[in-house]
Amino acid sequence: MNKSISSISAVVILAILFMMPTQAGAKEMTGEEVTFGRKLGNCLACHVILDGNLPGTIGPELLAMKARYPNKADLREQIWDSTIKNPHSIMPPFGKHQVLTERQIDQITDFIYSK
Repeated sequence: MNKSISSISAVVILAILFMMPTQAGAKEMTGEEVTFGRKLGNCLACHVILDGNLPGTIGPELLAMKARYPNKADLREQIWDSTIKNPHSIMPPFGKHQVLTERQIDQITDFIYSK
């Protein structure tokens, strides 16, 4: 009886360990992956971005961003909530509505700013 209880306990412990999320093997996404990823930023759905495939044309091209946004914080604010400067913007307020995390918005900002 002890042997079967030990076997069941071991199986339960292993099942719990396999279901727990792990940080050890998790790879953090790059700014490019967050920007181009269809499940996160999905910026290509609306914008042309250098090296992006199948871009949309609803929003402006995201090229020469350092020239357009000399202050990088202004670009981040635009990604955070574009309705601040344009209340009629169709761009989702990614930060205000918590669609993306602070870290993901920083990654997108850094990636777009490098284009």
